[in-house]
Amino acid sequence: MKRIISTEKAPKAIGPYSQAIEANGMLFISGQIPIDPSTGKVIEGGINEQTEQVIKNIGAILHEAGYDYQDVVKSTCLLSDMDNFAAMNAIYGKYYAENPPARAAYSVVKLPLGVLIEIETIAVK
Repeated sequence: MKRIISTEKAPKAIGPYSQAIEANGMLFISGQIPIDPSTGKVIEGGINEQTEQVIKNIGAILHEAGYDYQDVVKSTCLLSDMDNFAAMNAIYGKYYAENPPARAAYSVVKLPLGVLIEIETIAVK
């Protein structure tokens, strides 16, 4: 059975997709970008600030679905510039300090709204 997850504490979907879908004890969170859900705008700042906002958005969706960061099993990080990898990794590591999930990180040509980072997430109960 499929359950649509939606929260006002994370950015609204800006296209024909859901913030997250839960199916068979697995939560699939769509790629999150550094939008402040209270304003609907990309936050100001560099990779540190943008990574923090993305992970907070992921946390809000996890919480809405009854999950936590410890339930995350896979992340895919998309970066507009691989030179930002070390800074992103430092912020990311604060949230996944113990038993971190599997992860892939890619540099891409361009991300929505010109942001520096997007992260999609899979969690399992």
